[in-house]
Amino acid sequence: MEFIAKHWLDIVTTVLGLAYILLEYRASVWMWLVGFMMQALGIVLYYQKGLYADCGMEFYYLAMTVYGYCKWVRGSVGENDHAPMPIRHFPKKMILPWLGIIAAVWFVIYLILTNFTNSNVPIADSFTTALSIIGIWALAHKYLEQWFIWIAVDVVTCGLYFYKDIPFKASLYALYVVIAVFGYFKWKKLMTAKA
Repeated sequence: MEFIAKHWLDIVTTVLGLAYILLEYRASVWMWLVGFMMQALGIVLYYQKGLYADCGMEFYYLAMTVYGYCKWVRGSVGENDHAPMPIRHFPKKMILPWLGIIAAVWFVIYLILTNFTNSNVPIADSFTTALSIIGIWALAHKYLEQWFIWIAVDVVTCGLYFYKDIPFKASLYALYVVIAVFGYFKWKKLMTAKA
């Protein structure tokens, strides 16, 4: 019972995270509502564990869940077209600019963590945060390749969370890696079926 009391927030956010990834796998708009609840609780969890970049990232995620929900529901093809947004490819012309943004954000967050916090994992924490900024944006735009971003984030985060004694969420991120691989193929199939 003491273990559950110590890890209850980890357990609840893990359950919500599992529901979130399964809804994302299905390309269901409901993932945004589940994500909002998970991120609100994640703010508390990550602050308690000293994962300050992850904690700050949750505020960004909260805003992006509202943005993503609106994008998915309203669609994006035409001005008067309110059909659900289709799954599509990440534009090639945006790859280099976004890689530059990731590197710059990673560096800035790293400097903040090393100079203004007591973080003992500034490289990994700032890396996953920087990559996640692009990942959630790509998800909001329903880009197929967002799965590759999440695979990288999930692998690093899994190790980081085990290190920071967040075992349930760490295990969830290990499962996320597997689901992300299958999610990529599921979305690719959905995209081909709609073409």
